[in-house]
Amino acid sequence: MNIVVAFKVVPDDQDIQVAGDRSLDFSKAKGIVSAYDLNAIEAAAQLAAAHPGSTVTAITVGPASIDDSKLKKNVLARGVDNLRMVADDALADLDAAATAEALAALLGGTDFDVVLCGDGSADDYAQQVDVQLAARLGLPSVSAVTALTAEGDTIVAERTLEDVVEEVRVPLPAVVAVSPDVALPRIPGMKDILAAGKKPMEVTAASVAPARTIEVVSCAAPQAAERACTVLDASADGAVEEFAAALKAAL
Repeated sequence: MNIVVAFKVVPDDQDIQVAGDRSLDFSKAKGIVSAYDLNAIEAAAQLAAAHPGSTVTAITVGPASIDDSKLKKNVLARGVDNLRMVADDALADLDAAATAEALAALLGGTDFDVVLCGDGSADDYAQQVDVQLAARLGLPSVSAVTALTAEGDTIVAERTLEDVVEEVRVPLPAVVAVSPDVALPRIPGMKDILAAGKKPMEVTAASVAPARTIEVVSCAAPQAAERACTVLDASADGAVEEFAAALKAAL
């Protein structure tokens, strides 16, 4: 099988600083693979392991800063055979539609059986890239997948929804969005990291900047809510009842 897994590079939220006016400073935040896409990468690696002779290609698009050697090795050390990325500042701050267009262009002329995606990105979490990518490629898509197997020219996917677990069979090629429960991301060992540096990496510039369909007016941290602080003496009579009443009122 030729398996493709799409991932997004997002700012590490631990390094994002919030100013007094609630604006966000990303200047010190390093790029990391979106947490939800780590599950998709692991699912792709496990699917390939279940079908000897399969290959896993990881793809991504974004600004020039995503062309980072440490980040690329981190992806390739997770059971991925090769990496293709379009790194160009013209692709900074893409919305879901523009991202899908850029990924579809990157996949143009590529022979693949299935494209795996995370069910959303750790920053926007729009949950739109997979379906819009499938629409541009003219392929069927299935989302909320928590388990998948390949049988011949189909993918059998288990979907865990709010009130039901269902199994669907999707013809290949297809685009599949997986939930975090699909697979636990591995922790690459030193051997994997060293081997990753020898794997194929293709980094190109954008031929055309896709058009954005969403205009971001502002982006700010939530307004901090004032918190009440009640201190009770546990040894005092009625302290437990008072605590329970205060907790009930807060809820």
